[in-house]
Amino acid sequence: MTHEAGIPLGIRFKLLSDTPQDSAAQVVGDVVVGDYRDLDTLRDFARGCDVITFDHEHVPTEHLRALEADGIPVRPGPDALVHAQDKGVMRAKLTEIGAPCPRHRIVSDPADAAAFAAETGGFPVILKTVRGGYDGKGVWFVRDEQDAEEPFRAGVPVLAEEKVDFVRELAANIVRSPHGQAVAYPVVESRQVDGVCDTVIAPAPGLSEELGGQAQTLALRIAKELGVVGHLAVELFETTDGRILVNELAMRPHNSGHWTQDGAITSQFANHVRAVLDLPLGDPRPRAPWTVMANVLGGDYPDMYQAYLHCMARDPQLKIHMYGKDVKPGRKVGHVNTYGDDLDDALERARHAAGYLRGTITE
Repeated sequence: MTHEAGIPLGIRFKLLSDTPQDSAAQVVGDVVVGDYRDLDTLRDFARGCDVITFDHEHVPTEHLRALEADGIPVRPGPDALVHAQDKGVMRAKLTEIGAPCPRHRIVSDPADAAAFAAETGGFPVILKTVRGGYDGKGVWFVRDEQDAEEPFRAGVPVLAEEKVDFVRELAANIVRSPHGQAVAYPVVESRQVDGVCDTVIAPAPGLSEELGGQAQTLALRIAKELGVVGHLAVELFETTDGRILVNELAMRPHNSGHWTQDGAITSQFANHVRAVLDLPLGDPRPRAPWTVMANVLGGDYPDMYQAYLHCMARDPQLKIHMYGKDVKPGRKVGHVNTYGDDLDDALERARHAAGYLRGTITE
């Protein structure tokens, strides 16, 4: 999708891919298949590139520093990206700059997790491995000390966080360029099912102008303080007492911003490309009063082409975006966007299309 955004600008992409079947490898012309964890592979790949950017945060920080030492621009750079790679580093930095966060600390074992729970009002608490988790992986809802044993088996540091009393999850998406220009998209509501994003509503319904402005300002400040270049998604909790707390950071085009492909004047993908190349950023304003993004998860239809016939005929305004992935139960294989003047109508259309593509709706 980032490649697609660069095509009208005549930008040539070179891709380092795990396998030829990866989504981007199916559309980018210049593909190198290799292991991003191998420094020699990265160095060979980077030769001739004007700039390096990412679609995930897992490239080792020390390798990115080596590329910078070789004179290759890396955006976002390792000093920024480490805050999306390591939740412990992220929490420490956010606390240092005064960003509102849940109470937290690194814990050493189940007994220490129990001590943290006692410090913050008792179980339940949330335990997270500091690296490698996404879509609910690497995150545990812990009800007692015995329940806390599993996170420590991975042999990596574990972050404990208080269980936040929140009414919903929000996301503030911004884009920042190397010379400091930045734009902020409307704050969205992100609805989760089993730890996976299910639906995103733009803008977040019923969000006060004051709280929405606070969220955008906070995301812009985090980007500046961390030196982010490119797209930054700040996932937030809206608490029951009317505050916002930072949950996670992502420094790449993000699921909570997929609505912008059809719902914003300039998509997150187009603005990420512009930022990485230090071009002027595009207008982030929405095209319609409401846009709804619904993720399509793999289900009972391995061949979704037949489902297109129903979905497109039923809703000619529907926008379907599929990723070229093999269909597996529960795997994100695409998303749909709907938009319009009526939120309930947009929600129903998005949910129907996503459900029909998955096979949970059959009429």
